[in-house]
Amino acid sequence: MALQNLDLEEQEKLEALKAWWKENARLIVLVVAAAAIAVAGTSGWRWYQRQQALEAGALYDALGRAVRAGDAKALRDAGGALTERYAGTLYASMGALAAADFHFERGELKSAKAQLQWVIDRSSAEDFRDIARLRLAALLLDERAYDEALALVARQPLEAYAALYAAMRGDVLVAKDQPAAARAAYQLALEKASGPFRDSVQMRLDALGG
Repeated sequence: MALQNLDLEEQEKLEALKAWWKENARLIVLVVAAAAIAVAGTSGWRWYQRQQALEAGALYDALGRAVRAGDAKALRDAGGALTERYAGTLYASMGALAAADFHFERGELKSAKAQLQWVIDRSSAEDFRDIARLRLAALLLDERAYDEALALVARQPLEAYAALYAAMRGDVLVAKDQPAAARAAYQLALEKASGPFRDSVQMRLDALGG
């Protein structure tokens, strides 16, 4: 009798489970499917990122070869492909900075500034944006576009670039005949600088009377 009761209870539980499954099967399938899609999507995204990095890396290598060979056309082709198709990768930012140096060395300042501006506007890396602002400010200083140069280095950069930014502000302020403000900028740069660059800042500060 006890065995029969146990069988009956198990049968009732089984029937209840079947009924529950019948009512909830669609929901469970949807949840499992969504989870599977999420996992597949994550794996697919990782594959896509790896693939993007490989392709962008190959183009960056091509750009580097173009720089070494002095091949302006090859550089434009590789650099254009990087910034158009792989803008989100660090290779695109590095390529644009390398292209800016290439153009600067050849006196092509408009092209150099365009490459630096692209990094400022589009780079995903704050380091590269800080470097591009500093380099563009130096170009604008040479062109006597003092206010534009100051605007670029007025922001607070990453700590690694704080001394360079302060020194550049000092340089621009000297060019604008604002020695007191330049002295303050150099003093800040001196506080944050180290190594040979610190000596360079001290020389500039000394030239203003300390």
